[in-house]
Amino acid sequence: MATDTTAAGTTPTEDAVRAALATVNDPEIHRPITDLGMVKSVEIAADGAVVVGVYLTVSGCPMRETITSNVEDAVRGVAGVTAVRVELDVMSDEQRKDLAASLRGGQAEREVPFAQPGSLTRVYCVASGKGGVGKSSVTVNLAASMAADGLKVGVVDADIYGHSVPRMLGTDGRPTQVENMIMPPSAHGVKVISIGMFTPGNAPVVWRGPMLHRALQQFLADVYWGDLDVLLLDLPPGTGDIAISVAQLVPNAEILVVTTPQQAAAEVAERAGSIAVQTHQKIVGVVENMAGLPCPHCDEMVDVFGSGGGKQVAEGLTRTTGAEVPLLGQIPIDVRLREGGDEGKPVVLSDPDSPAGTAIRAVASALGARQRGLSGLSLGITPRNKF
Repeated sequence: MATDTTAAGTTPTEDAVRAALATVNDPEIHRPITDLGMVKSVEIAADGAVVVGVYLTVSGCPMRETITSNVEDAVRGVAGVTAVRVELDVMSDEQRKDLAASLRGGQAEREVPFAQPGSLTRVYCVASGKGGVGKSSVTVNLAASMAADGLKVGVVDADIYGHSVPRMLGTDGRPTQVENMIMPPSAHGVKVISIGMFTPGNAPVVWRGPMLHRALQQFLADVYWGDLDVLLLDLPPGTGDIAISVAQLVPNAEILVVTTPQQAAAEVAERAGSIAVQTHQKIVGVVENMAGLPCPHCDEMVDVFGSGGGKQVAEGLTRTTGAEVPLLGQIPIDVRLREGGDEGKPVVLSDPDSPAGTAIRAVASALGARQRGLSGLSLGITPRNKF
């Protein structure tokens, strides 16, 4: 049987083109577009020119250019393809509903996946007693470091009034809504959601407790996080509404306390960590930030904010909870840490071997390597009578 040929070789088959499309991931959902029902059609001309129809999840999708470019690059690599054109369309309401149901795995809406017994995602609430201790800086750098180590990481900017995570991670992307699901933007391999992505400019958020709870619930249940290894929640300082809501919505979350060496800050941080006794949560450890300033003329550390605060908090929380609370790390004062936050380039990526970068990466490795216990997990074992 004769075979059609082109100047580039054998005419490509539809199976070969679809196999190439299977390598293209949706940039927000991070799954192949073939699995998501986004490939509308594939047409191949005798001369090897290919036209691919692609469904966008919503009209005006912010990732349309990225999707188009990725599809063109993938199909262009198929043997025999001489030209590629991508025609965009938009999913119908029914298609979006099917997609949302598929992503949720048939689960009911408003369900927090991280609170389910079968969840293997490690959830860390980064807390502090007072503001200004560098809690958000620690959060974004831990997230970036874990992602760089190959983990799937998400960050919830739960500090509704003082949100700053998007700037620190360097993302100005806006979430995309598919039905009643929210697709979070990513930066440095980290998925992130913040109330700052929904407010105009630098407008303040003026809400009371019930609204704060609802926002946090949406961030946890309505955002499509996918299969995360680690979820970090950047909590507001203190023991207010958000801390209580997190304990209700994700009772298995563990608390990471951030403090400075200053005794006054340590006392407040210990008070914030003690909420674990009332909420029955575990404290995974303490991180001491601003732990001395390396002298530019010698190897000595200058205790700008005093010393011993982190150790004091760890020991105090150990006594209060009755469980060992370790001091996981001490992060020195480093101007590169501040610059990275302002520029959206975490120091663990821009200067990983700096004193601050090294200290944070050590904490990230310790937290990222931890495995969830079997408590609350279904083992799939059915009791059987011996006789």
